[in-house]
Amino acid sequence: MRVLITGGSGFIGSAVIRHIIGSHSAHVLNADKLTYAAMPEALEDTVNSDLYAFSRSDICDAPELDRLFAEFEPEAVMHLAAESHVDRSIDGPADFMQTNFIGTYTLLEAALRYWSGLSQTRRRSFRFHHVSTDEVYGSLELDDPAFTEQTPYNPRSPYAASKAGSDHLVQAWGETYGLPVLVSNCSNNFGPWQFPEKLIPVTIINAREGEPLPVYGEGRNVRDWLFVTDHAKALWTVLTQGRIGEVYNIGGNSERQNIDVVRAICELMDVRFPDHAPHNRLITFVTDRPGHDQRYAIDATKIKRELGWEPTVTFEEGLASTLDWYLAHESWWRNIRTKLYDGRRLGLTSGLRA
Repeated sequence: MRVLITGGSGFIGSAVIRHIIGSHSAHVLNADKLTYAAMPEALEDTVNSDLYAFSRSDICDAPELDRLFAEFEPEAVMHLAAESHVDRSIDGPADFMQTNFIGTYTLLEAALRYWSGLSQTRRRSFRFHHVSTDEVYGSLELDDPAFTEQTPYNPRSPYAASKAGSDHLVQAWGETYGLPVLVSNCSNNFGPWQFPEKLIPVTIINAREGEPLPVYGEGRNVRDWLFVTDHAKALWTVLTQGRIGEVYNIGGNSERQNIDVVRAICELMDVRFPDHAPHNRLITFVTDRPGHDQRYAIDATKIKRELGWEPTVTFEEGLASTLDWYLAHESWWRNIRTKLYDGRRLGLTSGLRA
């Protein structure tokens, strides 16, 4: 199988590539613009594989996409390229509209041109898998049922709005033009190689440095946490076994309040660095994010029932292994902090306003 993956140098994209090449021996072309959050290092074990190829490409560049389709001749597309950090979308939404919405439109058009020129047999086997987020559904109250595939869209941040728009584009191209599309919406991912601007890596790194651990508001916002390797397996399952035109919600069955996630990291750090305990003394509550959604929760019944997928890594197992990974890769995140943040400590926005 030949799979064109957009955004394959990102956190989730690189996990998907490692899984596909390592477990399924498919040929992968990674098309990535290599923006600030790209991590080529995350693919260091695959770059010498005969199954892997890379192109530094922008999904908004239609001629470039036409060239990639013509030369690589993929049997499937996994679209993961996106701007994804909510705080950055609040500070500067234009990049999110351009990449997430216009980029998805441009990619769909290129895929449609390519697919339309295939033989009937190859057209039937082709797949376009769009990877999205649970944030398109909006915010839940604490006692609301979890998001299902039928939950109405209600995006509440520029990031969520850009992803909701891209979801609608993909489904429209499927309905209008017959492009064989699939959509998946996932909960909060965590694990190795996550760019150090998200909650878990920020907390781990700041705890290691003995610096304040910023928590929005009172830390009562709830997220469903999904270990990234479980997500990668789910995405491959959706691509290869999912029904055309369907949406699949992918979750970790691990709802946690943000403050409890931070406290769990502090407890793990206390064990590893008892001389610096208790690390929870570093917790610092900061002004809440504008429009901060109260709760996300995924009902993953459909993907388990239809495709047999369910998460295998518990939150506790994943968090411990993630923390140990960041402690073992100190030079990597120190280099990022020095390069992007002038050595300043990391916060929850872009590291510049902590």
